[in-house]
Amino acid sequence: MAQRKARYFEDLKVGDTFSYTRRIGAKDVRGFAEISGDDNPLHLDERFARTTRFGGRIVHGMLTASLISSLVGVKLGVPGVIYLGQTLNFRAPVRPGDSVTARAVVKRREAKRSRVTFETVCSVGDRVVIDGEALVIVPPRPA
Repeated sequence: MAQRKARYFEDLKVGDTFSYTRRIGAKDVRGFAEISGDDNPLHLDERFARTTRFGGRIVHGMLTASLISSLVGVKLGVPGVIYLGQTLNFRAPVRPGDSVTARAVVKRREAKRSRVTFETVCSVGDRVVIDGEALVIVPPRPA
């Protein structure tokens, strides 16, 4: 695994942008269903899913949203980021096999409490599938 440059609170500026892309496959969908207990046939049964408004299987919205958690909580490269909140607006479905890009843009910084608000977006190509905001505590640089 490549070493990531740590970005502590002091390193983050309004407008800084981070991204993470992952292809979500059928195996990921099955694994998420098993872990979460969400075995809705819309996610797992192609025959059933074809009869719905989506015309086929879709990925769990929360599985897609978890890419934001990975981006903010891990990909920044700072151990100890604490997630305080996340708003999510589900805009369009994701299909098994789609490559999803999660993007986080620093929107606000609160120095007193080392809090950062990120504008968050997940997209498949140019199509926004989720948008919202994340509020996290980003640890300060060690003394």
